[in-house]
Amino acid sequence: MPLQKFLFNPGINREGTAYTAEGGWFDGNLVRFRKGFPEKIGGWLKEVTTTYEGTGRILHGWVNLAGTKLLGLGTRYKLYIQQGTGFNDITPIRATTAAGAITFAATDGSSTITGTNTSHGAVEGDFVTFSGAVTLGGLITADVLNQEYQLATVPTANTYTFTAKDTSGDEVTANSSDSGNGGSSVVGAYQINCGLDVFVSSSGWGAGTWGAGGWGEAATLSDSNQLRLWSIDNFGEDLVACPRSGGLYYWDNTNGVDTRAVAFSSLSNSNLAPTKGFQVIVSDVDRHVLVLGSDPISGTSRTGSIDPLLISWCDQENILEWQPRSTNTAGSLRASAGSEIIGGLRARQETLIWTDTALYSLQFIGAPFTFGLNLVNQGVSLIGPNAAINTPSGIYWMDRKGFYSYTGSVAPLPSSVHSYVFSDFNEGQAYQFFAFLNKQFDEVGWFYCSSSSTTIDRYVTYNYVESTWAIGQLARTAWLDEGIESYPRATGKSNSSNYLYKQETGNDDDGSPMDSVYVESGDFDLGEGEEFQFIRRMIPDVKFTGDGGSDQTLNVVLKTRNYPADSLTTDSTTAFTASTTKVDMRARARQAVLRFESDDDGTEGVRLGVGFRIGGTRLDLQANGRR
Repeated sequence: MPLQKFLFNPGINREGTAYTAEGGWFDGNLVRFRKGFPEKIGGWLKEVTTTYEGTGRILHGWVNLAGTKLLGLGTRYKLYIQQGTGFNDITPIRATTAAGAITFAATDGSSTITGTNTSHGAVEGDFVTFSGAVTLGGLITADVLNQEYQLATVPTANTYTFTAKDTSGDEVTANSSDSGNGGSSVVGAYQINCGLDVFVSSSGWGAGTWGAGGWGEAATLSDSNQLRLWSIDNFGEDLVACPRSGGLYYWDNTNGVDTRAVAFSSLSNSNLAPTKGFQVIVSDVDRHVLVLGSDPISGTSRTGSIDPLLISWCDQENILEWQPRSTNTAGSLRASAGSEIIGGLRARQETLIWTDTALYSLQFIGAPFTFGLNLVNQGVSLIGPNAAINTPSGIYWMDRKGFYSYTGSVAPLPSSVHSYVFSDFNEGQAYQFFAFLNKQFDEVGWFYCSSSSTTIDRYVTYNYVESTWAIGQLARTAWLDEGIESYPRATGKSNSSNYLYKQETGNDDDGSPMDSVYVESGDFDLGEGEEFQFIRRMIPDVKFTGDGGSDQTLNVVLKTRNYPADSLTTDSTTAFTASTTKVDMRARARQAVLRFESDDDGTEGVRLGVGFRIGGTRLDLQANGRR
């Protein structure tokens, strides 16, 4: 029998069985489809070696009037601006005590310090900076005390603990001479309460941090005992930010990256600015600051309680004025469908706003109403606040039952991996899910939590030009596509530390080989599928595209079975390079699977700098009877 060519259809197809995926690809990891062929995705490097505190949840890049590139980063604990190689802490201050309001106590042989401050309002994980303290008498000196600390525990409303450290960050243990209380001039500057790394669906057991509140007391959900998500936008060259269900904050670029963001309401001449909200967005052309889920105005003040369907906005190009008057464009509207706003996204001449049951379009219409709120579709929603993305071909988003697109009207997005994704994801952690755009490769995608994980561990991508899908495992909690920089950036972890990564850079995993890369075909018949076939050899058609030179190595795995209900048997795993002309095999079966994978057991030299694109594969088959 002559050589038989197998050229598989592009995209992963998991909607049927491995056998019904014949002629296509059934599984993959860290592989995309481009121009009809599977290829390894680009690698990543740390953009800077500096770490930051907490899981990154949002990235926003912009350029100020001086031409300086700035990057806003919101995490579980902090709000940062990256400029150059450093992350500058601009986390707002929640409260600053009077001098002497805080006292300290230490125990001989322990590094744990107990701070006492009546009604401190802090939660476990909060950051506070102490100043004005004097030595406790021994090793707990003034230099040890007068710095920023993260609170380790919060046993009561009046006390908390932290671990003493020197100015290099090394732990310091108290001795018997540390019997003082820090003196009468201690001042504490408390940063805004931190949030959680996981979503909590209700109050009661499990809500909040361990040890918060009294035994048996129900916890009321707030921004401090819920998953910490941020929304960030730039208002001109300045920054506006909002932790979901928390306050609204403003950072003034003219004051520099050494200054902190402050509450909208604390700005000089601010009038009736919202004090809480779900999300902040700057509108498209007209430059109004929008607050989704704002607290409403009651008389001469804001209530301080979120109205989950209220949309408030400031006067045009005037973030100080929020009181609606006949002489300005400030105002508010309330969505009628649903019980709360999930998220919003700036689009072309409109802002799309999803509630838990509907999609709205907010459009600037001018005086006297300023904005009009139009119901686009009732019956769709958004699975999480960051699960929608704007692309060159329209808006794409993920709901709890499927994917959707919007180009003026809503359309379901057919997916060949729908069952794979929606039958195995953690719906309880949907607010962590993050939509991303990779414009260089015409891709949109979503990072999400599988059903067995409470943190992001998977991704799914869709090529909106070629209509192909891919799946894989990669933990990225926030993403910003190329634009300000020539590469995408994403937040992730390495050895429990948080880093900012340059994606689509090189072929490796931050200088190490990128392992567990593979693409696997569906089952295909050998011959007509009736007779057994003997497989003698394979002729690969692979283009090595990486920067590892002639040493680049890939494995080809042949798996076989005789009936769809049989388990697959691995007949051979063979490494090959660009110079390999054929791969000898010995296998006998009715149907087979081909898998191309990274050579994870090879030496580092053959695994670094590997890139590949797979074309058509030919097998040398010989009929070998019916049984």
